[in-house]
Amino acid sequence: MALKLCSLFSRTERSCDEKIQNSVASSRISRDEEYGFEDATSKLKPLSVVADAFEELSAVVKANGFDYDLDLKTFCSACSLVSHLFGCLGKAFIFAELDYRSKVSDLAEASESYGTLNNILDFDVQNDTVRIRGSLSRCLRRVRQGLDLLRALFQNFVSSDDPCLKEAASTAFAKTCAPYQTWAVRTAVSAGMYALPTREQLLLKLNETDESAEREMIRYIKASLPIIQYIDKLYTSRNISLDW
Repeated sequence: MALKLCSLFSRTERSCDEKIQNSVASSRISRDEEYGFEDATSKLKPLSVVADAFEELSAVVKANGFDYDLDLKTFCSACSLVSHLFGCLGKAFIFAELDYRSKVSDLAEASESYGTLNNILDFDVQNDTVRIRGSLSRCLRRVRQGLDLLRALFQNFVSSDDPCLKEAASTAFAKTCAPYQTWAVRTAVSAGMYALPTREQLLLKLNETDESAEREMIRYIKASLPIIQYIDKLYTSRNISLDW
């Protein structure tokens, strides 16, 4: 256990400054290579891929209930697909995206050792490290916020036909992530809101029409909610508040 605890804290949480040092261009290329997505001229439908993955994950949770011990590797596989959707939003979300990707990566690396999401919380509760920077429980909390951010953004998108995405994106970020992010990330996201793609440009990047995008977004909105609720229950069932 001592060795395991030592290993946990040898992984330091990367700071925003360290992530920003990577060029945006090379980051964009690596994302496309990692997740196998191409540009908008391809036949790939990233929205559909994400919706499919979360419907499958949601079905598992619904079938087994909130007490089910969800497999960490399966969870990370679905969450990794979300990164490309953040990438489609451009510079406004580049810092939040990089932070999200690093947290999913940390969880994926730990999947062989921990196996399930419950085991992550059990370990950190036992060692009083739930909120410590670099802990996997903290990583999971941030990934959950990323999933909720996308859900809120999609809700705003389908409820309006505004060609400008600034209001939809800024409202979603303020509601789900801003209270828990660093000043550097909040400032970067705020400044980047003016560089968001238009509604039409986003649809082109997603290779969707207004109608098809709305259909796939609604699928994700519905499927992601049980996953978000499941993660929240992992904390609240252990008397851990969600205000962080």
